[in-house]
This record gives sequence, structure tokens and C-alpha cells, in this order.
Amino acid sequence: MSDKNLPNQVSANTLRRLPYYLSYLKTLKNTDVSYISAPVIASELDLNEVQVRKDLAAISSVAGKPKKGFEIDVLINDIQAYIGCDVNNCGILVGAGHLGRALLAYSGFEAYGLNIIAAFDSNPAAVGKDIAGKSVYHTDALLDFCKKTPVTIGIITVPAEDAQEICDLLIKANVKAIWNFAPVKLCTPDGVIIQNENIAASLTIINKKLAEQF
Repeated sequence: MSDKNLPNQVSANTLRRLPYYLSYLKTLKNTDVSYISAPVIASELDLNEVQVRKDLAAISSVAGKPKKGFEIDVLINDIQAYIGCDVNNCGILVGAGHLGRALLAYSGFEAYGLNIIAAFDSNPAAVGKDIAGKSVYHTDALLDFCKKTPVTIGIITVPAEDAQEICDLLIKANVKAIWNFAPVKLCTPDGVIIQNENIAASLTIINKKLAEQF
């Protein structure tokens, strides 16, 4: 990456857009296109051109060239570096139910800096199984596992009533960030990053938009 001092923070909305930029730019890697402009990106992704310009200016190491835009390879590297794709964060998942198994089977996380190395569950029927190459251990083994293998991210896919207990266990294991899929607000100490994914909330938005449209 360039020596340019990039800003420490961008808005949460910008961060949400960066993976979309990255995915689109990667589709151009094996084409004869070597430069891309903000207007083209905005058009392809149905975004506001001014916002795209601001987003790219905030994270790019080299300014876009007049009439050409940004060099695609450089822009890809800048985005990957900014959002941490060039860092291999080890993660564990707790809750090997339907959602947990789906996340374990998804192969796209590594492209964004997350390597899920193991899963944990308290259900004897799940313990000992292999899901997409990841072993499922009993939850009782989590602390010992994390002592032997540094883990940065903990993913919670357990029922709401069990989520805080699992969250506390992950914090005790010195996990630095928690990705919570349980439909409940978790209490975490300062210094622990938490990202909540509320599937019900997303579905509510879809249903509301459908009702307004039809």
C-alpha cells in the first residue's frame, strides 16, 4: 500500500459500501479495463456519483486521473487494506444450527479477512461433526481452544436466551470482536467490538417496502 496517510475513520455508511466497490472491481480484474471512474462505478452499482467520489477519495492512496479515473489494481489494494482484507483474522462460531452451518459453509469470508477455524455447540448431536472442513467442539472446550489458538472474532448464532452467556464466554476467552446473529442486544465491556445482525429487522424493511409499492 502507498505511504499516504489514510484517515483513521470513515462513516459507517461508507464502510458498508466499500465491499460492494471491491466486489465490482474484482469482476474487472481479468478484462482489458485497467482504469475505472467514479461515475462508472456509481452507474454500475446504482449509487450517487458524488458519494462514490467522496468514498474513494477517503480511502485511495492515489488520486484519480482526469478522464481515466482510478487504476483498478491500486484501488482494489487500497480498499482491501482499508477494510482489513489483507489481515487474516481467525474466528470461531458458537451455535452449529441451521444458520451456523450456513455461515460455516460460506466460502466468501476469507476474501474479506475472516477465517472461521472451528465451531462450538452444546448439543451432543452436533459435537464431533465436520461442517465444510470445520470441526464442531463442545462449548465447554472453547476457553481451552482459545488459549492454544489465538482467536480475534467470535460469531454468535445461538438462541437469544443463550446469547449473553456465550458472549461472556467469548470475552473471557479474550476475543476482540463479536459478530452477533442472535436477536438480542448484548452487553460487552469497553474495548470489545460488537456488530449485530438483525435478520428480522431486515425482513421488516423488505415487507414495508413491498407494502408501499404494491
